Amino acid sequence: MLDLSLFRYPRFVGVQLLAAAPAYSYVVLQVLLPIRLIGIEGYSAMEAGRMMIALSVPMLVVPLLAGQLTRWLTAGFISGLGLLVCAGGLLWLAQCAPGQPGAALVLPMLTIGLGISLPWGLMDGLAVSVVPRERAGMATGIFSTTRVAGEGIALAIVGAMLAGLAESRLHGLHVAGPAAALPEAAHRLAMGDLPRAMSLLPQAAQHALVQGYGDAFHLLLYIPAAITVVSAALVFGFLSHSRLPHRSGSAPEPA
Repeated sequence: MLDLSLFRYPRFVGVQLLAAAPAYSYVVLQVLLPIRLIGIEGYSAMEAGRMMIALSVPMLVVPLLAGQLTRWLTAGFISGLGLLVCAGGLLWLAQCAPGQPGAALVLPMLTIGLGISLPWGLMDGLAVSVVPRERAGMATGIFSTTRVAGEGIALAIVGAMLAGLAESRLHGLHVAGPAAALPEAAHRLAMGDLPRAMSLLPQAAQHALVQGYGDAFHLLLYIPAAITVVSAALVFGFLSHSRLPHRSGSAPEPA
């Protein structure tokens, strides 16, 4: 169903990397942050929803600005720059432990949203600009497949890693309770089910469980930040000279 021969174009490979990058830097936060805000920090669903606006509101404006920037900069360069900004936001967010004022989370969330919004509106155009025009439909299909599959895989991996890191931190903090219950308690913490985690570890203090989750979340964000930096480097390498079709004015040539 998919014409894998398109992967012989290096710039097409770069577009697939760009398609997968938001899964780790942005999409997983759409799931993990509400879980943290509601389940661990005790925000109401309405309060958490208002805070999540900070992550997504740049999407309303920044993609349009990114399109305007292609008059002076290549789409590939703008996309790589956006990923670097996003990685910086992830590192900033990693420093925000549970219990801090909600305002402390807003600026790093805005930074992440700003960074990912730069390539968000350019990726689809890049997907069809790096292959011969008559194969643009197949390129779009592969791009969409990579994007959706990447999101599902990223959510599964990051969720499992958060549970594993939480278990490791609970061990490291010497949280009281049956050792056999720690894996399940860590899993419940990763899902934001603090009451269930406390029932599994009745001798553990709530602040110790929250600290274990916070330490795990802190360490976890370094991983998508590193993936995003590597993705940015590869995008610069593969796509730094790639322009959108309406800017280049000619059909793309095989690389």
